[in-house]
Amino acid sequence: MTDNENAWDKLLNIKTSGRDDTNADMYRYPYEPTPYCVLERLANSSLIRKGDVVLDYGCGKGRVSFFLSYQTKAKTIGIEYDERIYARALENLKTARAKADFIATRAEEFEVPQDVNRCYFFNPFSVELLRSVMARIIESYYTTPREMYLFFYYPSDEYMCYLTAIDELEFYDEIDCIDLFDGNNSRERIMIFRLPLME
Repeated sequence: MTDNENAWDKLLNIKTSGRDDTNADMYRYPYEPTPYCVLERLANSSLIRKGDVVLDYGCGKGRVSFFLSYQTKAKTIGIEYDERIYARALENLKTARAKADFIATRAEEFEVPQDVNRCYFFNPFSVELLRSVMARIIESYYTTPREMYLFFYYPSDEYMCYLTAIDELEFYDEIDCIDLFDGNNSRERIMIFRLPLME
């Protein structure tokens, strides 16, 4: 497991490991990178391809953005509110073998670009903030109608209850990741929701 983590960081020429909860609170959760083995499953799903634009909420040091850019050739944008961790993403950008854009901003205030059609979340914040973020995503979706896929890794029950109640959102599929880790944690999965192309 750790070997895989180190190997990918080395290949991408970045440093993204380690948890950081310095500025975490009840609304914004600690930085913890998505394991590369999970990202491999996501990249292999064929749901992110060249031509797609992926928005990573709570991008931290940029792992998801760099990995998906490298593996799928999609354009990636990472947003991060913690300026100190955001600075680490910019440091990685100087050496990385993949392209990515990073923006220092609060997710709930970020206006979703009209070309974004994929969004990634690894429990970056509370359901209260997720409501505001989803309102921004849906506003962008109605302004420029397009099919959008939203990926939620390790979702909480609270997240799932909220997401399944959104009228515009359809449950699409899940990527099971339980076998990648010890134990039998049912949260080890990526839940995929879709905003369908409006007719």
